[in-house]
Amino acid sequence: MPSPRSSRERRGGGRLEFLSLVSPRGGGGGAPESPSRRREAGGAAAALPEEDCMRLNPSFVGIALRSLLAVDLWASKRLGVCAAEGSAWGSARPLMKVVEVSGHGIPWLLGTVYGLCQSDSSATREVLLNLLFALLLDLVLVAVVKGLVKRRRPTHNKMDMFVTISVDKYSFPSGHATRAALVCRFVLHHLVLAVPLRVLVVLWALIVGISRVMLGRHNVTDVLFGLLLGYMLYSVVEYCWLSPLSAPALFALWSR
Repeated sequence: MPSPRSSRERRGGGRLEFLSLVSPRGGGGGAPESPSRRREAGGAAAALPEEDCMRLNPSFVGIALRSLLAVDLWASKRLGVCAAEGSAWGSARPLMKVVEVSGHGIPWLLGTVYGLCQSDSSATREVLLNLLFALLLDLVLVAVVKGLVKRRRPTHNKMDMFVTISVDKYSFPSGHATRAALVCRFVLHHLVLAVPLRVLVVLWALIVGISRVMLGRHNVTDVLFGLLLGYMLYSVVEYCWLSPLSAPALFALWSR
């Protein structure tokens, strides 16, 4: 006759065998995991990195900037009516290129240096020397910003510009627009001009900026930022104004 202990062991063994059969993690003969559990486990293992999640869920600022960029590119292409001879206003392209040369840095630098060499007045030399300082500062600042931003010129632009350097393959900001705004503000503050001439100076600066988009050289935001940068740059020149007291050696060099 079997003992009560052996009967309990048999019953316990049967219970353990039954539990091992119904358990999802039982020994090799256990039932496979459900598809939902496998998906949950796979999802946890293949969780996206934080930066990918940020790209999938962009911020409001990111969406706004991308929308602004899209509008900028669209408007710039639509306004590039002189970008080629076959464009809508292709016949006006030679005139726009003359405006382009009028805002280029080389004519302004050469003209300022020539004026310094021919000037006999100390007041005139002071104004021209500070204009030269402003033009050089403008060239350096624009080159640095272009090298940092590295925004390519519009695809519809023809690289037939007047005297370019390495950073001129980039478009942000517009150096012509920066220079036009800087020179315009400088001339209005330091030259005594009649009202019609003052209006012409302002119109020239605006036409230079507009011509950059019409020729396809720049996007609209390149020109707008360039005008703003040139306007602000004049304040820097005023703050660092060179005078015979602050830079006597420099004035002595040009007075010879």
